[in-house]
Amino acid sequence: MKLYYSPMACSLADHIALEEAGVAYERERVDLKTKLTASGRDFGEVTPKGYVPALALSSGEVLTENIAVLEWIASQFPELGVDGPLGRTRLLEALAYVSTELHRSFKPMWHPSSEAEKAKARSTVSKQLEYVADTMEGDYLFGPSPTVADFYLFVMLLWAQRFEVSVPQALDALRGRMMERPAVRSALSEEGIL
Repeated sequence: MKLYYSPMACSLADHIALEEAGVAYERERVDLKTKLTASGRDFGEVTPKGYVPALALSSGEVLTENIAVLEWIASQFPELGVDGPLGRTRLLEALAYVSTELHRSFKPMWHPSSEAEKAKARSTVSKQLEYVADTMEGDYLFGPSPTVADFYLFVMLLWAQRFEVSVPQALDALRGRMMERPAVRSALSEEGIL
């Protein structure tokens, strides 16, 4: 299995999840501007979508889209998912919120935008993070242990820090707890972030 990632992109969540799972895997950095991998391969040969994450399975199949990749990882390593009759559904619900609401709301901050657009985006993200903080069920989204949804949320919290977005105290504490995890530190180090 090989993870294609770009530093500080949302693929960091998948990187962390694979580290947390303790599974053997390869990883290869992708330059999203040139669309070349670290080995010089055209990333379009891996996925015509041209963005990360992409997870090449040993079967030869390639998974894309963060929700799908993270859900697949949780299905293979149930300790990274949510228990109970609605566990998988609640996990997908959380992943979808992080992806379609939070992740998307950061767009003006990553792309050329006016200061007014960026200020509006900061306000939107801050309100969305308040909702997340209000629905936490413990130290992490679903209780005392992190799930793949927490890893994706953690990336959004790093982005919030980068773009000076106000974060509720509960999520600031979650970010701090995540920074202490060996798997997180390993992924951040590998990506040159730490």
